[in-house]
Amino acid sequence: MAAHRKPRRSLLGGHAARTAVTLALASAATTTLFEGSGHAEPRPTTAQVKAKVDRLYEDAGAATERYNGAKERADAARAAFDRLRDEAARRTQRLNDARDSLGAMAAAQYRTGGLDPAVRLALTSDPDQYLERAALAEKAGDRQTAAVSAVRRELDAIRQLRGESAQHLTELRRNETELRRQKAAVLGRLAEARTLLDRLTAEERARYEAAEAGSGTTTAVAHTGTARADRSSTGDRDPVAAPDGRTAQAVSFARAQLGKPYVWGATGPSVFDCSGLTQAAWRAAGVSLPRTTYTQINAGRRVSRSELAPGDLIFFYSGISHVGLYIGGGQMIHAPRPGAPVRVAPIDEMPFAGATRVS
Repeated sequence: MAAHRKPRRSLLGGHAARTAVTLALASAATTTLFEGSGHAEPRPTTAQVKAKVDRLYEDAGAATERYNGAKERADAARAAFDRLRDEAARRTQRLNDARDSLGAMAAAQYRTGGLDPAVRLALTSDPDQYLERAALAEKAGDRQTAAVSAVRRELDAIRQLRGESAQHLTELRRNETELRRQKAAVLGRLAEARTLLDRLTAEERARYEAAEAGSGTTTAVAHTGTARADRSSTGDRDPVAAPDGRTAQAVSFARAQLGKPYVWGATGPSVFDCSGLTQAAWRAAGVSLPRTTYTQINAGRRVSRSELAPGDLIFFYSGISHVGLYIGGGQMIHAPRPGAPVRVAPIDEMPFAGATRVS
């Protein structure tokens, strides 16, 4: 009986079965692809990590200079606001004094019945007394007029001061907002760089540091003795004479800072960022430089690369986001970046963007 039983038909026909199999295989392949995609991405090479970290540090440097500019503007707005507020307080005190004086005169007039001075004088029978009181009344009138004018002047001045203060307060708040934004940008780039470096194995880190040393840039956790290495670099052993005494002072100050840490936004005396170092060096020579790389490049006469002399400010990157102090022989002193102390370095290690002669 079983031999004559008809075979059970498949629920799926031939074409449907083939379609189902195809979809199942595609689904399996897709699942495998997505499950394995996290492992398919190749591990970046040391050179790729270095390139990425260098870019992050460059971005952090640019954000640092924008932060410095915003801080400079915020400090100026705060100083102006405080100055106007103090002046308004002084004016308010003078206004109160003028009002008190005017009030005393009004009270005196009330006590005398509020009569017009000319009427009161006309009632006296003594000519000498009349003339004496007339002179006194004239002086009293002058004092009253002066007191009214003083009140008006102080009121006008206080209104003007309040308007200016409001403008500076608005500017201050705007710059403080920009300050917070640029600070977040700096910290974000530096955190990304640290994360990339922390992922390196010991062997990769050694190769990374060797590559950094080869490019003339000392990194964050380089071996001990960095400051000694920086002080004994070629540029430090064979200095080029400065063209004048003031320049010699600026270069001498910069040399004295070798080995000190880089801290973004810092202007010394124990830590510096790049523009903070050049500003401090020239301040020691009696020259006031603006705070940021963007403004320092316009603080003197532009010179070409072939004209460079000790003391010149050298700027790097298309965004003018880094600066060093030229010391001759193709060398500069600069504060490179977080973890890299103030050091002597070749000017060829970064893309040249321009130079300025301050003195």
